[in-house]
Amino acid sequence: MSQANRASLDGVPLAIRRVVTGRDETGASMVAHDGVAPRSDAFRHIPGMMSRLIWATDPAPSLSSAPTDPTLSVTSIVPPRSGTRFLVVTFPPDSVFGAPGFDPAAAAAENLTISPGLAELFEADGMHTTPTIDYGIVLDGEIWLELDGGRAEVLRQHDVVVQNGTRHAWRNKSNRSATLAFILIGAAKDAAP
Repeated sequence: MSQANRASLDGVPLAIRRVVTGRDETGASMVAHDGVAPRSDAFRHIPGMMSRLIWATDPAPSLSSAPTDPTLSVTSIVPPRSGTRFLVVTFPPDSVFGAPGFDPAAAAAENLTISPGLAELFEADGMHTTPTIDYGIVLDGEIWLELDGGRAEVLRQHDVVVQNGTRHAWRNKSNRSATLAFILIGAAKDAAP
């Protein structure tokens, strides 16, 4: 991997090496892809925010011997029912959003481009609800999971969360970036209680 692909913001690498296995013509296991996920984006209008789409599956995925990179054709970060998305997201400190020169309209437009299907679900305060079950793993830093009624839980490195399609937001109240891995699984919505 080139040094250019190892670019970082505040010591957090944008490029994450992705190794994907497959099978050769004889059926033996092999590495089919080795390199940076092509949909790795550093936000220009939200300093320190990064999103990397690592992999995606359609409902009832097949095990291809030489899998093509599905991330290139993803039109929605929110997967269809039984589909999946694997993301690694770096959240800058919340202070970025109040910094001089921060342009909320430009940030929202950029989010629509980088996170289609997800960005449209965001409320003005960052709260959102997706029809997914999400497994989240804090890789670095700490972040607050905000829920309805002001409920919040602080999550630190190596903590995990199972987000069951509930309304929530991510708040980084610290002074350094937090990086989380998310596996989103498309689910059917139950009728609200």
